[in-house]
Amino acid sequence: MKAEIIAVGTELLLGQIVNTNARYLSRELAAIGIDVYFQTVVGDNLNRLSEAIRIAQGRADVILFSGGIGPTQDDLTKDALAAVLNRKLHIDRMAMDKIESFFRDRNVDMTENNRRQAIVIDGGTPLANETGLAAGNAISDNDKYYIVMPGPPKELIPMFEQEVKPWLFQHVLTEEMPIYSRMLKFAGIGESALEDRLLDLIDAQTDPTIAPYASEGEVTVRVSTKAASEGEAMLKLDAMEAQIRERLTEHLYANEDVPIEYTIVTMMSDMGLTLSAAESCTGGLVMQSLTSVPGSASMLKGGIVCYSNEIKEKLLNVPHDYLEGEEAPGAVSPEVAKVLAEQIRMIGDADFGLAVTGVAGPGYSERKPPGLVFIALAERGKETEIHELRINGNRETVRIRSAKAILYRLWQKLVAMD
Repeated sequence: MKAEIIAVGTELLLGQIVNTNARYLSRELAAIGIDVYFQTVVGDNLNRLSEAIRIAQGRADVILFSGGIGPTQDDLTKDALAAVLNRKLHIDRMAMDKIESFFRDRNVDMTENNRRQAIVIDGGTPLANETGLAAGNAISDNDKYYIVMPGPPKELIPMFEQEVKPWLFQHVLTEEMPIYSRMLKFAGIGESALEDRLLDLIDAQTDPTIAPYASEGEVTVRVSTKAASEGEAMLKLDAMEAQIRERLTEHLYANEDVPIEYTIVTMMSDMGLTLSAAESCTGGLVMQSLTSVPGSASMLKGGIVCYSNEIKEKLLNVPHDYLEGEEAPGAVSPEVAKVLAEQIRMIGDADFGLAVTGVAGPGYSERKPPGLVFIALAERGKETEIHELRINGNRETVRIRSAKAILYRLWQKLVAMD
């Protein structure tokens, strides 16, 4: 089955919002065996939207819409699709009851245009919107399938999970075996290097299939297989994971879709270990990522964002002659990273002290280039470990990759201890 996603909204074309729905839908559809061949973005214009639908009809079996089903006159998705399919529109009573109750319960007058959110296309299946007011729609017409969903991700994602997926399995994927997937997460390696180690498995297109994709500082490999039962699928996924793990043991930190900070919090909490952090160029990003994980209070003592030399010297006891003077190594140096890690560990009385200092860019600092970063890990009773990083990219990329790099080095230490 070939699919096309049509995202509707002039705000997308103007760059006012990011089309995260396309990424989500592409991933979820691939996981159930529907390949997205095309993604289209079209503004709030009836003629252009109708043209986009006709083009999609010529090249896709399943056409999914996000956006353009709200209460205003420029919400035209259902109008355009109904016109192309030569069908009429009507008010869905259940959707209308929900809208009326919403305003009545809040003692607010409902404007007439809100009725548009309850409109559906004749002969289609209304899709309930559990987190919003605009009803979705699913239509089968001449061996083509059309799915209409709201634009806000907080509404689209629940609708896709609760309404669209079951409809697709009932109407589109009736003869397909279910697809089972496992996400393998890697750190400390780039996408190209990882792909090189797995290239024979990728090119073979065996069952299970594997597909890598990257985010900043991490790489994910999706392993997928079709199987008649979950037990059969798990056997195949386990075998492929074992092959991949053998080649990338030092980088594979999880076999579920979690960030490395989640794995670290879990491991340190289970092992009864603690850490504190001193951050310069990352500005607290390491601590932010850790505290985003529930349960991090059991392992994170705290930390200091030591952005200025003054704070490094006064609060973390970095010697003045490390920071200032012609012979000074400077704030961005292995010497300073080492002091920061050791001092923050002692201040927090933690098992580990982490430190990051570097040049995030875009310009030089201390005559040192953007992307030069030093990370240090001080462990109670052990020699402090220091690493130099050379990171390409903009300021945000340097910050994110620095944070991920030190978490990866910490994960390696935890694995060795486990």
